[in-house]
Amino acid sequence: MSHFTTIQVQIKNGETLYRCLRELGHHVEENTIVRGYQKQTTSADYVIRQKNGYDLGFRRTGETYELVADFWGAQINPEKFVEEVTQKYAYKTLMASVEEQGFQVEQEEHLEDGTLRVVVGKWM
Repeated sequence: MSHFTTIQVQIKNGETLYRCLRELGHHVEENTIVRGYQKQTTSADYVIRQKNGYDLGFRRTGETYELVADFWGAQINPEKFVEEVTQKYAYKTLMASVEEQGFQVEQEEHLEDGTLRVVVGKWM
């Protein structure tokens, strides 16, 4: 019986996901196995190794990625981890779009509730 659980995340671009994980301080391996309970394994596109032997992996499923791990053994808060990754991913995606469309960031503000407010402008 597998102990692996998957969580669907709204992430579509693997390169951006990889950069986000690295910027969050994780060492990431590509196209390898995720380790879990009693040496069980599953494959993933991006894997964060943990010293306790319970890894975190992201694998593509259709248009998006899912997080796969044995969360009991991984000893992380999956909701907090997913929120941290998706927030970084959304920011990087926004900044790429801003640049692509010729806008410039005029102001960034971190609000008390954790929201990041970004003001962009474009000279016409």
